[in-house]
Amino acid sequence: MKGFVQAIRDGEKGLVFRNSVFLPFHLEILSIWIGKEMSLIAVPDVYTDFSEGNGHIAVRSGDTYTNIVFRKGGDLRKEFGHHKGHIIIHAAEKGADIFRHENRHYIKVGFTNKHTLEFELIDDPFYL
Repeated sequence: MKGFVQAIRDGEKGLVFRNSVFLPFHLEILSIWIGKEMSLIAVPDVYTDFSEGNGHIAVRSGDTYTNIVFRKGGDLRKEFGHHKGHIIIHAAEKGADIFRHENRHYIKVGFTNKHTLEFELIDDPFYL
């Protein structure tokens, strides 16, 4: 399976169903931020605990995908669809040395009008 950097450059798309997102690649997740676009007063939710039973996020991997379930979330597509919000995933390629700065990337996950997710590699999540 190709890494997420190449998958994003190739324009691969993901899926969202209610509180569950499916990414067409594997990755080593360091943190996840979820928030609304263009909000000056809202602070994004930041998740760093991906252990089983954490109550907030569940992560599972299939042969060709990664599934992230926001257990306490509602319908993500309704809340963030039409580009009203996004998820930022701070991650490294699966098997990469996470202690090397050049191996860590920010992935912006955008919600379109259907069940489709779009991905973009960004340099700094504070300047979107």
